Amino acid sequence: MGRERYLWLSMTPRRPPDAHLCERRELLDATGIARALRRIAHEIVERNGGGAGLVLVGVRTGGVPLAERLARAIADAEGSAPPVGAVDITLYRDDVFIGLPKPEVGRTELPAAIEGHRVILVDDVLYTGRTIRAALDVLMDFGRPRAVELAVLVDRGLRELPIHADYVGLKVQTVRNESVRVNLVETDGEDRAVLREAT
Repeated sequence: MGRERYLWLSMTPRRPPDAHLCERRELLDATGIARALRRIAHEIVERNGGGAGLVLVGVRTGGVPLAERLARAIADAEGSAPPVGAVDITLYRDDVFIGLPKPEVGRTELPAAIEGHRVILVDDVLYTGRTIRAALDVLMDFGRPRAVELAVLVDRGLRELPIHADYVGLKVQTVRNESVRVNLVETDGEDRAVLREAT
């Protein structure tokens, strides 16, 4: 799959339908999300000795606004913001023709080069690890980063692949019939993370 294929496709993936899901409890409110992102930004700066040489890449859709917020928080601490990009993993999913009978493909937009840079991959929820595996495949099609680290707002456990987050806003134990929904101002008009249960 060539790089050009991802640069011209601009449709945005839709969130899965919320039918038959009821809210169990709120995990993070707007203040909690802001606090978690500030902490993650400071941890990124501390671990990497500053913001130089970093590239933040959000996984569409929820990871993109989070990556942009982290870049601003790093700029507040360091005086300059790292470049921000976005990856769409739709055609790299291992269930693209099973779980998504009519896949909608979004745009992958990366800075001019990720070669030799330390990439911070950003997503809203870490679950089985399959989304992150697909995002890594996309990155490697665009270049060879010096290293890749993962930052997530919520880690809900139940991993199916050996993938872990380097930076976590909130870790919560869930079961299979539960899900975590993250709402963000940029896409949903509010900042909120909730635990939901299938009914």
